[in-house]
Amino acid sequence: MIKIKQSAIDKLSNTMRIYGETKMQVEQLRFVDKEEAINNLDRAFEAKLEAFHSLYDVTKADFNYFEHADTALLIVLRNAVHHRDHDLFISWNKEMLLNGGLENNNGAEFLLASHRVCDRPPPMQFYYKLEDVFLRLDKRLGSPYLESRMRDNQKEDLLNKLDEQLKLNVIFSHAKSERYPKNQVYLNFIPIFTSAVVKVFTELKSKGLKFEGFDAQTYEKPFTNELSVNYSIIDYKPVRIFV
Repeated sequence: MIKIKQSAIDKLSNTMRIYGETKMQVEQLRFVDKEEAINNLDRAFEAKLEAFHSLYDVTKADFNYFEHADTALLIVLRNAVHHRDHDLFISWNKEMLLNGGLENNNGAEFLLASHRVCDRPPPMQFYYKLEDVFLRLDKRLGSPYLESRMRDNQKEDLLNKLDEQLKLNVIFSHAKSERYPKNQVYLNFIPIFTSAVVKVFTELKSKGLKFEGFDAQTYEKPFTNELSVNYSIIDYKPVRIFV
């Protein structure tokens, strides 16, 4: 079982490396084939979610993923993206840059929100619509896309944790005060992913699990000793669409 856990850690580390490489390639590829560039980045992020879920599958006895808002949210997000029986969680890049997104939103202003990583805005961004999180979890919204694998009390508990730990209610309150419609507010999931991996890697290392494999060893130190996410500081970036 130890080897299985080590393999899952290395797999997750591998997908994180591939995402970083894909992100760098996007800047050049988008001038050649915009659709391929956006789809490559989307698939690379989804691969990270899949690998995180694989680690969850083999280490849930070692770490309570649903005790923490960030780790629980990644599991919910992975399940939503994996099963894809809805039209939620379309990335900002795909929403805006493909299929006439810019033209359809001409004149509209969006709000992009991001938590701090190591007390500064993170160098990477990957945005999903914040409202989609609640359409997946909050039955009071009457959404047809509710997560069906969780009991109502589990979803309610997670909603409370999202507000308490990730301050998602603060983001919506700010957006409301600035008169942004809920469907024009996007959240950067890179800090949440970073925070979740820090928690899991740190706990597994504290229990004596060795990080085996080049990628696992490369990511061990930053994700157990260097990176931190501050959910109390949120950076807001207004983006108005002009075409």
